[in-house]
Amino acid sequence: MTDLLAALGLVLALEGALYAAFPGPMKRALAIVAVQPEGQIRFGGLVALALGVLLVWLVRG
Repeated sequence: MTDLLAALGLVLALEGALYAAFPGPMKRALAIVAVQPEGQIRFGGLVALALGVLLVWLVRG
């Protein structure tokens, strides 16, 4: 549980850093995502999920 909370904290820190450092580009990126078909967003999410699990598995494995 400690690792999960640490990982969530890291995600929030990285997201916050991106929004703080690049607010304009982040707004444009969100606008682009908002008009994409749901299937394309879902596929991107699944790819990100698989890459994240693979990375954790390689690092912690």
